[in-house]
This record gives sequence, structure tokens and C-alpha cells, in this order.
Amino acid sequence: MPVKNRFAEMHAEITAWRRDIHQHPEILYETHRTSALVADKLHAFGCDEVVTGVGRTGVVGVISGRSDSQGRAIGLRADMDALPMAENTGLPHASKTDGAMHACGHDGHTAMLLGAAKYLAETRNFDGTVVVIFQPAEEGGNGAEAMCKDGLMDRFGIDEVYAIHNSPGLELGKFALRPGPILASVDEFVIRLQGRGGHAAKPQDTVDTTVMMCTLITALQSIVSRNVDPVMQAVLSVTSAETSSKAFNVIPDRAEVKGTIRTHSPAVRAQIPERLRAVTNAVAQTFGCTAAVEFVNGVPVTINDETATHHAYAAALAVAGGCEPVPLSMGGEDFSFMLQERPGAMIRLGNGPTAALHHPSYDFNDEAIPAGCSWFVTLIEQRMPLP
Repeated sequence: MPVKNRFAEMHAEITAWRRDIHQHPEILYETHRTSALVADKLHAFGCDEVVTGVGRTGVVGVISGRSDSQGRAIGLRADMDALPMAENTGLPHASKTDGAMHACGHDGHTAMLLGAAKYLAETRNFDGTVVVIFQPAEEGGNGAEAMCKDGLMDRFGIDEVYAIHNSPGLELGKFALRPGPILASVDEFVIRLQGRGGHAAKPQDTVDTTVMMCTLITALQSIVSRNVDPVMQAVLSVTSAETSSKAFNVIPDRAEVKGTIRTHSPAVRAQIPERLRAVTNAVAQTFGCTAAVEFVNGVPVTINDETATHHAYAAALAVAGGCEPVPLSMGGEDFSFMLQERPGAMIRLGNGPTAALHHPSYDFNDEAIPAGCSWFVTLIEQRMPLP
């Protein structure tokens, strides 16, 4: 069961959808045009139910199979939002919106799931229910969490959930997968130091936040190297350091340090903030200043369910004749919120030798569309075969 012939026939049509979405990128929850386009197409395909406004601007389509003896419902998810960056591809279908670009392939994910939805609504060659999920705000807005909080899983009776993400550098049309952790949790921290400013010629009269800040940045590096089990993966990166002074002869009274924490283990994710607070408080006490630590919890670890990964692998084997192991990544993905609520898996689809994700020269490779659509459909037909 390789790439389905129907998707070769639909390739030009799906490509046109993808390029139209690419030309009109929308950021975070402002996916009004894209959401309307998706809803209109799902209605036109003959979906049994189309619901808008799930998780603010998310869209859900329900497609019933010829039989429902199993009573199973499987969710298939695509993300719709773009990134706040300028495009530099020079392509005819380049973004028409200043400062917005589909630089992560969400236009391709949406188009492939629309193609799969059209096929599934035409054939209904499965026993159960398919729920196609189009979410906003994957890029930093936790749109998957918003849809889950809106009752996505219970409202549509979803038992399992699956997703595709394109992968530049992976051979075009090939798949890559792994069970267990696949992407990292992504959290942020802000540390605010309060000292006592003064003249740079009289440091003895000050509590110097610049020296404290530098000492703290160095000390924070010990958390991963000396507190986290070395067989576990973790990253703590300081990405911003500023003081309240812009003058060369003023010792600042305030300083601020920002950064990100990424792990592949929920236990390590809980451990690092505790150590960060302890290290920060110790440095502050040493220098005689005060410190305030703020954490912003982002996406959790993306963990592929082992059984669901087996189903995803079987579909990839049928479509592409194989599936490579995918290396762990410190990137994050809010599909993790859905995987916390239901078993499922995310698979990688090769985009070929293209520019990297989030690069101004990136473009989703339309030649990957038939493979992605076929994987969605094959997964459904294998997982819910007709009796």
C-alpha cells in the first residue's frame, strides 16, 4: 500500500491550497482567514460535523466511517499559524503579509490534513470516526492547550491522536519516528536583581548588580553539569542580560537575566527550577542584594506513546517502505498537550534538502504532500479497518 493514487490526482489541487495559505500567513490566534478556509473546505468535502471556535480559532471536522462497530475515534492534528518574521524566498507564492511567514511548514501540514479529510469523506473506508483538528497558535501560543481546555478530547470522543511535522534534511517523502520523548519541554525564566547603584568611581558605596549578574550566569551553568543526572538531557541557556544603566560611569542598581530551560524528562523539568531558585538566592545573599525569580511554563515534553508509535510506524512502512529512527531534539512542540490527554504520536516527514525550519528562505516542499496525505489515510484505514 504505497502512496495512494488519489493523492497523485489531487496533488495540484492540494498544492494550490498550500500556496494560498502560504501567501496569507497569520500569527498565533489570528488565523481567521485560514480557519475560515479550512471550515469552508470541510463543509464542501461533506464532513458530518464542522465546529469552529475551538480554542478560540481552531477548527474541528468529524467524519464517520461506513461502520462504527468499534466505536473508536482517532484525531489527526495540523497546525495553522505562521511566524512573525520576514520571508526571503523570492517565490511566486511568497508571503503577502509584511512581517509574517510560514517558515515552519504549518501551511503544508494544514494542506495535507485537508487532502486526507477530502479523501476520507469520499471513501469512508474505515470503521469508526475520524476527527480532523486544525489548531492555531502552535508557535508560542499553546493553541493545542487552548483546544484541550475547550474540551476537545471529551467533546469529540477522541481515543488517540496523531500528527505530522515536516523535517528539512530528511530524505523527501521518507518518515522518521521514535517512541517515548521526542521533543523537549520549553520553559522560560526571568531573574531580577536589586542592588544599590552609585558612581562607578566609588564601588565600595554600591551593591553592584553587574558583578552579581555575571557571577549568577556562571553559577547557573552548574545546574545542568552538576545537579542533573548526566544520562538525562537538559539545557539551561541564558539568552538575555541587561542592567538599568546605560552610562559608562554609573553602577546600576538593577539587573535582569532571562533564559530558557529545556528537558526530555518531566522529573528533570521539575528539578531545575528548584535548583535555579537556590543558586540565585545564594548569589544574592553573597553580594547583599535581593532577587526575584519568575518562571513561565511553556510546552511539556512531547512523549510518543509506545503502542501508538507502533501504529504510526506501520502506516509509514506501508506508504514509504520504511521509517528511520529520529534523534531527540531540544526543540518544543505544543502537540505535547494533546499527548498528555490521549495516547498518540508525532511522526517526521522528510522535506528534502531545503532551508531549515524558522529560516527566512524556508519553504514547505510540495512534493512531500502525497506521502503525508497517504500516511494520515493509511493510519486510519489500518487502525480502524472495516469488519
